[in-house]
Amino acid sequence: MHESRGEIEKLQDLLDRSYRDAGKHLRSIHTKDRRVRTPQLVERLQGMCLLVLATVSSRGRPLSAPVDGVFHRGHFYFGTDPSSVRWAHLQGNPAVSATHLPSEDFAVTVHGRAVRVDVSESDPDGLRVTLLEAYTPRYGPQWQRFLDSGPTYARIEADRLSAIDVAAGPSEYSQALAKDPRA
Repeated sequence: MHESRGEIEKLQDLLDRSYRDAGKHLRSIHTKDRRVRTPQLVERLQGMCLLVLATVSSRGRPLSAPVDGVFHRGHFYFGTDPSSVRWAHLQGNPAVSATHLPSEDFAVTVHGRAVRVDVSESDPDGLRVTLLEAYTPRYGPQWQRFLDSGPTYARIEADRLSAIDVAAGPSEYSQALAKDPRA
């Protein structure tokens, strides 16, 4: 876990604000019992997290595709090739949405904007070390050469964040069905 106490508090504030401002439908599914608190969220997001990342084309069309992500110091980070269509979209419009959905019982969704970050040896936030910790055991020491070959990394500066553990409690809909199966 790389998050400081202040980063965890800031992340919890983001979650609380996101749910306060969410629509009725989302809140009926993400009931208070199902909402993942920050300490558990940070614990569950260790290592590489597959994200479905959505960007916006110059014509306003969404484009989503999977990317490797890591959660570091309260933010999702992802990499891409600087010549990719995804990166071109982000240069024109940094708006992104991403979902980590490892199972039908757990999901994290973030909406915000992508901000390019430094992953060189002089990386001030320690992201490089986190990336090496996540990928070197999987791909071996040559992964550091890949990291130094020029992929572009970005941090998602979140405006909204939601995290649900479906197994932790019922939704409003399932509670209504339990009371009246005709609902």
